[in-house]
Amino acid sequence: MADDAPTSGLVLKIVNIISYLLFLGSNVYTVAAPSDIYYTGKETYLTPAPWAFLIWSLIHLLLLGTVVYQFFPAGKRVIVDGISWRLPLLAVLNAIYVHLWASRHYIVAFVFALFVSSTVTHIYYIVKKHHSPQATADELFVHLPFSLYHGWTTLLVVLSLFEAFGTNALEHKAGIWTKVFVFLALFFLEATAATYAFSSPEGDLPAALAITWSLFAIFAHQRSSAFVHWSALAFAILSGVWVLKGAVGLFRRNGGGVRLEDDLERAPLVGGN
Repeated sequence: MADDAPTSGLVLKIVNIISYLLFLGSNVYTVAAPSDIYYTGKETYLTPAPWAFLIWSLIHLLLLGTVVYQFFPAGKRVIVDGISWRLPLLAVLNAIYVHLWASRHYIVAFVFALFVSSTVTHIYYIVKKHHSPQATADELFVHLPFSLYHGWTTLLVVLSLFEAFGTNALEHKAGIWTKVFVFLALFFLEATAATYAFSSPEGDLPAALAITWSLFAIFAHQRSSAFVHWSALAFAILSGVWVLKGAVGLFRRNGGGVRLEDDLERAPLVGGN
């Protein structure tokens, strides 16, 4: 069909490639720059260990597969026709957010973190509700990166909020209100992981895993306050339970007879159109 021709949606495909390179470049800059934000940014009582940000590298690698997959008919239907211009919009917003974050404009960075999260949420909704995976490539290059991204941006929004308005951990000890807000933030992250786990019979394992990874990174990094340190561990372990729940659900779906091809096998041989 004409819609599946290699040149169909060519402009958007090219824009996706360009925006991907800019999106990746913005994060490479912050890692390679002398004032690496992952090591020298504002220290809050919710700041994770620097290795937490390695998840961004994984997302970038998977999105490389996404921009390649868009040239295949199945990939075009979800990436070009479904996600459409939201992907380059996400790349632009993310680049702005990272630049503001790296330059320590934390209040404005928080605002753009909300924009990034909103855009990712919209893409996540489109992918999950309207484009169920039909092949392994759909899982790897569409569902997996945006599930990880959605869970990861949840952490970024909360972290950006603390960087914009929270106490500097290097200058002030954690008071009672700081501990209360940190506890509530940790609880929110863990509850979000639980929401992912129960979002479907098999749950959303990658999204829950992204939050669990972040909680363990917060536990590893927060040494100045015993309350924050051990609270982060408790919520990380509880979040890990939801990851395990998702893993069991995924195993049952793939090993218990529920296959991606089932819907195709149940479809009528003669369509209505």
